[in-house]
Amino acid sequence: MPDKKRVSTGLKALDQRLDGLFIGDNVIWYDEAGSLAFPFTLNFIRESQKQHKPMVYVSFDRSPKSLMEELGPLAEYNDLTILDCFTHGKGDGSSVFANFYAQRGVQWPCRIVRTDEPWKPELVAKAIYDIHRQLTGDVRFVFESLTGMQDLWEGEENILKFYSRSCPRLYELQTIAYWIIEKGAHSHRLKAHINQIAQVAIELGVRRGKSALTILKAHKRHPDTLNKPELFWADGMAVGFDADRSMTEKIDLGGRLKSIRTRQGLSQKELAVLVGVTPSTISQIESNLIYPSLPALVKTAQVLGVEAAYFFNKNGEERKPTIFSGEGKRVQFSQMPKGSIDGRHLLPADLPAGVEPYIIEISAGRKIPSHFFTHKGEEFGYLIDGELEVTINNTVRHMGPGDVIFLTHDTPTQWRCGPERIARLLWLKIL
Repeated sequence: MPDKKRVSTGLKALDQRLDGLFIGDNVIWYDEAGSLAFPFTLNFIRESQKQHKPMVYVSFDRSPKSLMEELGPLAEYNDLTILDCFTHGKGDGSSVFANFYAQRGVQWPCRIVRTDEPWKPELVAKAIYDIHRQLTGDVRFVFESLTGMQDLWEGEENILKFYSRSCPRLYELQTIAYWIIEKGAHSHRLKAHINQIAQVAIELGVRRGKSALTILKAHKRHPDTLNKPELFWADGMAVGFDADRSMTEKIDLGGRLKSIRTRQGLSQKELAVLVGVTPSTISQIESNLIYPSLPALVKTAQVLGVEAAYFFNKNGEERKPTIFSGEGKRVQFSQMPKGSIDGRHLLPADLPAGVEPYIIEISAGRKIPSHFFTHKGEEFGYLIDGELEVTINNTVRHMGPGDVIFLTHDTPTQWRCGPERIARLLWLKIL
């Protein structure tokens, strides 16, 4: 018999570790967190669509509406069939879910087939193979999930019987199937039988707060990473492995980004909106789990008012003294009452210095219910104009033009500006 065709998982990094997929593979995904397998599934679906392969998604855990929302543009594929085992399964035939089919004139982007008795394994199997007979070529399957089946079929024996019969048949039918299973929801006996039959078994878990992937089995392949957990990250459909990241130990890009962002009073969510990425992306960049794309890096630098090269300067590099023109970079005070406070950082954010100088303006008659910075070091303020009341340790102190305030450990709990004019402060955070 000739060697089976090798195809991609849709993720180059996973292909390199697994040595790709073979036509006929049944791939078991043991998911510890319940959601770790979905990004890998999305990439498998996208790759199948790129190859113009029919895709059948057998859903026990999501309603068709919910699944299509999760798939997004991937649901707009004529050769995608959703086998709905949810509506009359976990959905219990509720009108909340059944009404999905009652809407007249609704055009679904893909084909949806509902099973009315999904609690009968033999009828589910019949529906699967009836669908398969209508398709041509090597069909791709996603089963979500074996755990959902067990919840509905009341016991492991029915799961084992269904799986034991389906895997060899799908293998002979030249399909590729992803099977999702919750790692901790089944007996060792069931998992041992599953591993024995499957061609590929992959475990997804969490180690020290990070996602980890372990290849447990890869039939007729000999990956170097077999039984070796590898940390990975996922953001939507983007998936990468920590081991593939270069330069992380040399350049703390994430640390530099976080430092500049916090200096300017921006939250991760606010910066994400300005750059046009997700807050999760900013979080992962700042944790050095991923590097931004070049367009995102350039946009981030523009938003923060620094040169993109600053993120890659070696530690200890310094700029020569110079004169800076302009009013400085505006600081966000998103936690303060709107219109009550304004501020500007006077030095470029990428200038290494032992002090951060600001001009702070508090609107006339306005009250600030806390200190405007969160800073563990010393701070120094000089009131240029206006009148201020500052509350420290339940004691109210008055400040006029020319007065100085020096903070070490104590933090103001309230600032109040006089009613006649804006109060302007020169404020220094000592690093």
